[in-house]
Amino acid sequence: MVRKSHFDPQRVREEIAIAAAKMIAEDGLDYATAKRKAARQVVGEAKIGGEFLPDNDQIEEEIREYQAIFQSDSQPAVLRRMREVALDWMERLKSFDPYLTGAVLNGTAGEHSDIHLQCFCDNPKEVAIYLLNGNVQYDVSETRHFAGRGYVETLSFLHRVRNEEPIGVHIALYGPDDLRGAVRADGRGRLARANAAAVRALLGHPDVPPLEIGG
Repeated sequence: MVRKSHFDPQRVREEIAIAAAKMIAEDGLDYATAKRKAARQVVGEAKIGGEFLPDNDQIEEEIREYQAIFQSDSQPAVLRRMREVALDWMERLKSFDPYLTGAVLNGTAGEHSDIHLQCFCDNPKEVAIYLLNGNVQYDVSETRHFAGRGYVETLSFLHRVRNEEPIGVHIALYGPDDLRGAVRADGRGRLARANAAAVRALLGHPDVPPLEIGG
């Protein structure tokens, strides 16, 4: 634990990012929960400002480093399988303009990760009807809109294949207007979401980062 009298923002950010990355990679915690627990682990109950907390990009880089050191014999295969399952569902849902997002897209998915899809269609309820017609039992919840505009309905279910661990799949339902401007790469050239062509390209080139390839 860092002593309160010796708090250095950069050092604290690094230590919190490293601790949070381990929690995400090993236990499947979400970023917010892992960051909160890691901060408590590093600085105890001391109150710290935002300048002491790492952003998600810094945590993501630490996850990649952790996986390269401790999970290099298993994580790539796990990631590939999850991308294959994601692409399978995207092809099934092609009428609803599906996009992949999250850890399965950015390459940090592990054995505790789920697949996160976003569908952009005129009538999101048709996605639910499609799943029901396919005898897929799903739960309904809400996910925060990626642009911060409230919440969107999300359908969640387990993808099951005999003799394999089930994978959680979450489909966030958006209207077609939400897609405008949402597929641009960020300042580092990374996509927040990718269509089926991009995911297919990633499977063909697993060592290539998910930029605008095939998008």
